Amino acid sequence: MNDLVKYAMYFLLGGTIVSISTYLGSQGKSFLAAFASTFPAITGATFVLIYLNGGNDAIVSYAKDLLWFIPPWIVYVTTMIVGVPHIGFWPAMVGSLVLYMGCVGAVWLWLR
Repeated sequence: MNDLVKYAMYFLLGGTIVSISTYLGSQGKSFLAAFASTFPAITGATFVLIYLNGGNDAIVSYAKDLLWFIPPWIVYVTTMIVGVPHIGFWPAMVGSLVLYMGCVGAVWLWLR
């Protein structure tokens, strides 16, 4: 499979998951939308593709590094939960992303 086909498949998979999540969320099915967003389809596909291209060591390294992004993600989601009712969607979104990137930077500095 050539690179263009692989990247087209990645794009379609990611777009499908975002579309499903958006549809479910807009229909008031927030639990199902959250499930679709966090379902490990993208991570699972990434595991398979890294394994096929890099083997076991590459998968283990990726999986270990993936865990470091859980605390920043929790900060991001918590900020949205607290921020949206108090300051509105867009300010909360910007603040959440800034805090997420700050947490990622802190983790990166800590790991160095």
